Amino acid sequence: MSPTAYQVLVTLGDDALHGYAIMQRFEELTRGAERLLPGTLYTTLARMVEAGWIESAPTPRGQDSSGPPRRHYRITPKGRKAARTETERLRRLVAVVERERSGFRPGPAR
Repeated sequence: MSPTAYQVLVTLGDDALHGYAIMQRFEELTRGAERLLPGTLYTTLARMVEAGWIESAPTPRGQDSSGPPRRHYRITPKGRKAARTETERLRRLVAVVERERSGFRPGPAR
């Protein structure tokens, strides 16, 4: 799973969001430390739909826009399972790093 796909799955959670809202929410979740870029995001969204990890969703109530309609996405059961699997893989990797590389602690890049 690509980092961007994982970031989208984690960002969607139980919500239905359009692409721009996914970018905004992810930036909020990471307190501005990480960003999803439009070119990467929209390519990833298309691949995730093909993989069955996300699907198109109706526009949530109260979110109609006066502009062109926005495509909303929501996570599927398959996507939720993939996110859980990837989360566990990352937890195991961090545990290995912490156990085997005592002088190295994951953290923000400097």
